[in-house]
Amino acid sequence: MNRLILFLLTIISCSSSAFAQQNMNPNVILIFMDDMGNGDLGVTGALEYQTPAIDKMANEGIRFTNFLTAQAVCSASRAGLLTGCYPNRIGISGAYGPNSKVGINADETILSELFKQKEYSTAIIGKWHLGDHEDFLPLQHGFDENFGIPYSNDMWPKDYNGEPATDWRKKNYPPLFVFEGNEKKIPINTLEDQGHLTRIYTERAVDFINRKKDNPFFLYMPHSMTHVPINASDAFKGKSKQGLYGDVMMEIDWSVNEIIKALKNNGIDKNTMIIFTSDNGPWINFGNHAGSTGGLREGKGTSYEGGHRVPCIIYWPGQIKPGISNSLSSAIDILPTLADLLDLKLPPKKIDGVSLAPILHGDMNAQPRKEFYYYYRYNSLEAVRRDDWKLVLPHPGRTYENFEVGMDGYPGKVNENAPVKQGLYDLRRDQGERYDLQNQFPDIVKSLQELADKAREDLGDDILKVEGKNRRPIGSIN
Repeated sequence: MNRLILFLLTIISCSSSAFAQQNMNPNVILIFMDDMGNGDLGVTGALEYQTPAIDKMANEGIRFTNFLTAQAVCSASRAGLLTGCYPNRIGISGAYGPNSKVGINADETILSELFKQKEYSTAIIGKWHLGDHEDFLPLQHGFDENFGIPYSNDMWPKDYNGEPATDWRKKNYPPLFVFEGNEKKIPINTLEDQGHLTRIYTERAVDFINRKKDNPFFLYMPHSMTHVPINASDAFKGKSKQGLYGDVMMEIDWSVNEIIKALKNNGIDKNTMIIFTSDNGPWINFGNHAGSTGGLREGKGTSYEGGHRVPCIIYWPGQIKPGISNSLSSAIDILPTLADLLDLKLPPKKIDGVSLAPILHGDMNAQPRKEFYYYYRYNSLEAVRRDDWKLVLPHPGRTYENFEVGMDGYPGKVNENAPVKQGLYDLRRDQGERYDLQNQFPDIVKSLQELADKAREDLGDDILKVEGKNRRPIGSIN
């Protein structure tokens, strides 16, 4: 009897230790949308289509309503998310095209490499966009598996209707492929091929979960959609009252639900954190093929809130209490947050993110981040923010206003060098950034100008021809 009791106690002890160890090393799934706006989810006000799976995550997790992308453009936003740095600190800007000579520097530590401290299995399924030369591809930067396209899905020798390109830049693009590892795997030749991307990404993600269920894993899933050219599979075409964009969003929601089902089927849903967010706001001059800012000003490629503010949901059933955080936060905060929660060592080089762990521990009033720098183009400081006060600085900037929007996948016109005047905005009351309060609050203007000078000293500013003291080189194959 004593031996039996000792045996049972040993089993219980081992099970408890295994459970504790499992919760010390939770799985992490990071879903990163492309050009999805702040108003594109049911929970944020989308009209004429539903996103029930994502909304359920929002209602049962923590929804961040004041969440900013690192920069409002593809490559830069991804660099910020994966390194915890302002993209211009590490030399990354814009959106890299095919055959780029630059990309993520091997000396930078990205999330996939951080997870290797605890021997996580790592995979990226979707769009990379941090350099397409083999030196820059995911397998060379801490990912065990890579399945997806190397850059944006419009970077192919086709017009938006799928016909051979008439634009001289597109004519020179190589054919688009889904890569597996470092090799080209599946050709993407037509709009119909584009419509299968969400489905094949999802099938591959479910396969990865099924294969890695017994070991901790990090799955980074940067979708190609809703970047133009948009398309959905036959199962979702015509399902939305909003048209093709709504169909695409409904398929994305299906994808999220399939991933959650796979976690539940494998009994690991309680030990998996899911983070859902977007790379920047909508490319709104594409009209009915673009998303919604939810009333924020401008969109992708601008330093107004419509370009920078995106949804963010962190879902971890049984581990974090549901809530809504209105505190200032950013994609550059994801890396230090995960490092904090999982007891990972931060990268040896300076990062700019802060840990949001106090919020995830239940303090919805916590404010880990107080300031943010809005950079764009190569290294232009276009705005700064402290708490809810934002100072937009004079700069040449993109504007979509006063132009007719495009239709059915074709863009409307846009002014890429509109003269943007300085303006002070109180984002508590004016999220649309329409009411300039400079004359009423000169002390706040002065304080934010000092913050801008601090940013310039650290990171530089092309507008004022300031180099900055603490920028690091981009990766280069030259």
